[in-house]
Amino acid sequence: MNLNPPGEHELLIFWVGLVVVVALARGLGLLARKVGQPAVIGELAAGIVLGPSVLGRLAPDAFEWLFPADDVQTAMLFTVAWLGVVMLLVVTGYETDLALIRRLGRAAGIVSTGSLVVPMVFGLGVGLVMPSLFLGESGDRTVFALFLAAALSISSLPVIAKILSEMGFMRRDFGQLTLAAGMANDVVGWVLLGIVAGLAQAGSIEIGAILTTLAGLALFFGLAFTIGQRALDWGLKLLLVARAPVHAATGLVILFALAAGAITQWLGVEAVLGAFVAGVLLGRSRLRNHKTIEPIESLTTTFLAPVFFATAGLRVDLGLLGDPEVLLWAGIVLAAASLAKFAGSIVAAKIAGLPNREGAALGIGLNARGALEIVIATVGLSLGVLNQASYTVIVLMALATSMAAPPLLRRVLSGWAGTDEEQERLLREETLAANIIVRNEPVLIPTRGGMNSIMAAQLVDLAWPKEVGVTLATVDATGDAPNLRVLEDVLHLRSVERRLLGDDDVVDALVEELRLGYGTAVIGTSSPDGDRVLSPIAEELALRSPVPVTVVRRGLDVTSRLPPAYGRVLIPVTGTPSSIAAQEVGLAISGAIGTEAILTHVVHHDGGEEPDEGNVRRTRRWGGPDVLHRGGDTTRIAGQQMLDDAAARAATVGARAITAITDAESTAAGILQLVELHETDLVIVGATRRDVDGRLFLGHTVERLLRRCGATIVVVVSPSDRSNPPDA
Repeated sequence: MNLNPPGEHELLIFWVGLVVVVALARGLGLLARKVGQPAVIGELAAGIVLGPSVLGRLAPDAFEWLFPADDVQTAMLFTVAWLGVVMLLVVTGYETDLALIRRLGRAAGIVSTGSLVVPMVFGLGVGLVMPSLFLGESGDRTVFALFLAAALSISSLPVIAKILSEMGFMRRDFGQLTLAAGMANDVVGWVLLGIVAGLAQAGSIEIGAILTTLAGLALFFGLAFTIGQRALDWGLKLLLVARAPVHAATGLVILFALAAGAITQWLGVEAVLGAFVAGVLLGRSRLRNHKTIEPIESLTTTFLAPVFFATAGLRVDLGLLGDPEVLLWAGIVLAAASLAKFAGSIVAAKIAGLPNREGAALGIGLNARGALEIVIATVGLSLGVLNQASYTVIVLMALATSMAAPPLLRRVLSGWAGTDEEQERLLREETLAANIIVRNEPVLIPTRGGMNSIMAAQLVDLAWPKEVGVTLATVDATGDAPNLRVLEDVLHLRSVERRLLGDDDVVDALVEELRLGYGTAVIGTSSPDGDRVLSPIAEELALRSPVPVTVVRRGLDVTSRLPPAYGRVLIPVTGTPSSIAAQEVGLAISGAIGTEAILTHVVHHDGGEEPDEGNVRRTRRWGGPDVLHRGGDTTRIAGQQMLDDAAARAATVGARAITAITDAESTAAGILQLVELHETDLVIVGATRRDVDGRLFLGHTVERLLRRCGATIVVVVSPSDRSNPPDA
């Protein structure tokens, strides 16, 4: 083993070359964005400028010094480039929504097949008729034609991912379909490349090697989504329990991705596939945290990916296009590749029943072949299947299709927001991403199976998205698990996990469990008892929890074990984060089952008689919700602005809301008044937790409501927020 490091001169060349590559790639990337194109276009162009096509002709001595024909120098630069593509695929996998792809399963399968088969046939046909001028040293036309079929069939997942991400199309239906089809294209393309490589080297197809690769891939996928997922979750859990910093989880993910990449590389398929799967597993993990992926995303976007895309063009010599025959066949190969991929995709999309624009977008997106095509061309050149002329033709096709994709996608998708269903999904995702508490994060319900827990489970099922998983956690040092069948029936449309936490201290066990990636805890509580407004466990959990806690106190007259059907919900509105969190819960319920949501802002008056309950009028603003005005006061600008914001929030989730400004001696009095007036059966309020001599204090308003209000009350308890007034 030779462990001698590179010499001083080799390191100098490497560092200077890296500086030049990164600087030009980033500079041209920024310039591309200035003119409305993704940065990847400028990064790809940087490689051509620094390669033999431009720098090699204008300043050959500088080109030879920066990029000498030396294996060590080449390996050093390309190692950084390959790290870039591996990390890029980790980020892409993290943003891939397998649940959405499964829902689009039939379309994904048909598009994958069409975008593979048609280009493969075209590539085989073109390879059989191309002049011998393009054949490599082997001179075998059959192998050459098969190689061209493999080259035309693939799509470059890294380039596609970068384009979709930069143009904001990653979460679109066609974006997820493109990723799914691109992954299938790459897997089949690499397997086909292995077949061609075997033919070129041995002169015959090694069936055993091909079957071994396919079996290995099947085993890899099977183990990755079972044992691999558990291993990643276990590692992330250990770090969370140890309260390790976020960058420790980032390091674990990088290690996991490199290991997965090494396995797929060993199987004869590129490491990028393993990295992509690692990113998918992270995205599926209950313990995922976007802060884990952010450092990888930042480093990849600003440094590693530009190096990868720039190095793609370093071996391209456009000077060969000076030969008319090479130029002619370059155009033919480019046309065949583009038309075949586009036709295969759009016909498949038509068969799958997708809109014409979506089919066209799929065809354009999958046409981007990028740097992986250059890798394939490099393999063909090293095997003697290609020569310098055919290598340049294929690389030119790869770069041209990648550069054409962004402007064509922009043109095809201009003014088209997708189907109504897709628009609703995107709006819902955008809303959830901006939410404080109702988010796509797992929910914990502490339970012993009683009525209070059933009410908590119903609230979760009504307010949180169905894709959010729920953990039913029971703390019992004896290991006795209660009967939770009723709760599972309430939550039957979502993923439910049982957790039996063996610990003598209930709250300690729950707090430690909540550190493992949950967004909130939802706990049921009994009616006020003595000086307590919540049960002891609910009070202590709300005081100590690392995440917001949603407390459900059932109505004073609710005795049935069956959860009630809420007809009207009252949501007090202020501008604090805790109030906004309460609005999220209440409006989500309204949007889910059509419950009428009354959004109210209470304005204190100076005393005297209570406002006449009959002095209420209801008006409807054009294009807006109903508005209740008390006492004729319409000058409450601040309160009305809060209500307008809440009404806009209601519209985004399809809630049926009215707004009301109410005068009262106190906030609690105004809320109790409206509960009685409108026969409200659910009140949802926000509160900021405060520790007063070791006891939880939720504010005078909330505590008065918990003692006096007969309706079911939900209190969203948020961590300390200085924006809340101390006497709220």
